[in-house]
Amino acid sequence: MDRFLAISRALSDAPRVRALAALRDGELCLCQVIELLKLAPSTVSRHMGLLREAGLVEQRKEGRWHYYRLPEAPDPMAREAIDWALRWLAREPVVVTDAETLCCVREKDPKELARCYGAK
Repeated sequence: MDRFLAISRALSDAPRVRALAALRDGELCLCQVIELLKLAPSTVSRHMGLLREAGLVEQRKEGRWHYYRLPEAPDPMAREAIDWALRWLAREPVVVTDAETLCCVREKDPKELARCYGAK
């Protein structure tokens, strides 16, 4: 029951669902997710933490940089939730717009993006 509730909680917020959908095309640096969502770094970090705790994303750290991606081998419940969410969100207008925005965001240097929100 706890696992189900963690996944449900993670999928119950628009920015978290947008972040999950953004990862469908590959890994993103935290600063890229911040740029996409236009939210405070601490808020985005919290959202990503809830997604990670639910098993819906994986995180790796490279120096001081945090990168997120969809899990390579999620447990069956997480896999089903990810597939379901991405299938239903594919035509959602904000997710479509986010995909277009991500093309530009992925081209930007993460160091430049981080500088914009005060990270060094």
